[in-house]
Amino acid sequence: MTAAGTRVTASLAAWVATVAVQDVPASVRERARHLLLDGVGCALLGAGLAWSRSATDAVCSLEGSRPVPRLGRERGADGLAVLVGTGRVTSPSAAALLNSSYVQGFELDDYHPVAPVHSVALVLPAMLAALPGAPRRTGNDLLLGAIRGFEVGPRVGLALGGAEMLTRGWHSGPVFGGPAAAAAAGTLFGLDADGFEDAFGIAATQAGGLMAAQFGAMVKRMQHGFAARNGLLAAALAAGGYSGIKGVFEMPYGGFLATFGEGHDPRPEEITAELGERWETMRIAVKPYAAMAGLHAAIDAARAMRAEAPVDPAAIEAIEIFMSEPAFNHGGWRAERPLSAVGAQMNVAYAVAVTLLDGTALAAQFAAERIDADDVWELIALTTVRHEPAFDQRLEDGYNTRLRVTLADGSVREAFVEHPRGGILQPLRNDEVVEKFRALTSEIVAEEHARRIEHMVLHLDELDDARELAALLAIPIAVLAESRGAKP
Repeated sequence: MTAAGTRVTASLAAWVATVAVQDVPASVRERARHLLLDGVGCALLGAGLAWSRSATDAVCSLEGSRPVPRLGRERGADGLAVLVGTGRVTSPSAAALLNSSYVQGFELDDYHPVAPVHSVALVLPAMLAALPGAPRRTGNDLLLGAIRGFEVGPRVGLALGGAEMLTRGWHSGPVFGGPAAAAAAGTLFGLDADGFEDAFGIAATQAGGLMAAQFGAMVKRMQHGFAARNGLLAAALAAGGYSGIKGVFEMPYGGFLATFGEGHDPRPEEITAELGERWETMRIAVKPYAAMAGLHAAIDAARAMRAEAPVDPAAIEAIEIFMSEPAFNHGGWRAERPLSAVGAQMNVAYAVAVTLLDGTALAAQFAAERIDADDVWELIALTTVRHEPAFDQRLEDGYNTRLRVTLADGSVREAFVEHPRGGILQPLRNDEVVEKFRALTSEIVAEEHARRIEHMVLHLDELDDARELAALLAIPIAVLAESRGAKP
């Protein structure tokens, strides 16, 4: 039984099953390749972080792992899947979980500004994990799977009100993300329309994720991994003939939208609106800062204020930050010592303070010693964060933010950012994405090897066997120095 005769699940599944690479505009394909490159760079960086190594050790103690034989030439390892940057293989489910946590490892990966989800952390790990059990696939198959996932995740999110889910305390990406991962993995398994509908139903029934993880839990790094693993399992079950919930999105009792959107007027029509005409892939943002997306406008405002004229920290009497409701609820909470890297990357008072002092918010600003520095906490103590209702209606391009700094002489300085760098209306160019990848990998991957990865990802249409990319990504990175911070 479906609501009001709508059949959005079946319509989405039919589109996913039939859209081909040649149906996708060249600009969308090009952007998708660059999004994948960005995610690969984030995964390589994330694999060497202390909390990633803890997760890898714990999961592999349960699932088992072993070195990849004949490293760099491996074309399959008895059904096992590669762990990016480790030189090891493990079970596909564990690989999907861990590789996603690597992509999410330092809060540098992509995001959708309107329907908050980290897309590459869903689709790339699911596809790498699907490769050992799928027929031989090409680079174009990977690209198509990614684009299908890029389109599904945000549309499911838009149907639930997008950033409204954050306000309600859900970690939106793990809620929206399972069907996206199922779309990507299902592409490699060769699902038809009925199979994709089953996979969406199996993925959707596993959805969940709590935003309380943002206050310091390592598990914040892994929650998209739960969705990647769930989507992989959903696609594999559907490929094996195991049925899922039909019409899962629109089902009135116990359906995905009815349950997660109870009392909040979900909009099922968003799932299929302008499919094949409006490409959500082009609205996926690439981060210029190592912080939660809702803080980027505030970081931009602090940088703009510094660029206009120097800011003497000793002269600051008060800092006020005005934010939309989703950003306020997500990042406006009061920070207290000791603060973990996860907490710092989710907290606007910290992000503004460290940017006013250092001029940016990159990896060094979230190292343990910087997080615990007295000069940062002196500014945090002067900071008040407020919800500005007028900003709630201006969310097309992320999160509008006003920064106001009152100085000891009574003067007031202000900066307002409506379109944060990296968002929909001010995206990082593709060449800037390449620069970011090179910066992320410069200290952990040999330059020649990094260039091979870069070329392969950006020329997926030339790749005859997708397992070549998986093997290339498995080669061990240099372990990052503990100066990144021992805390999560």
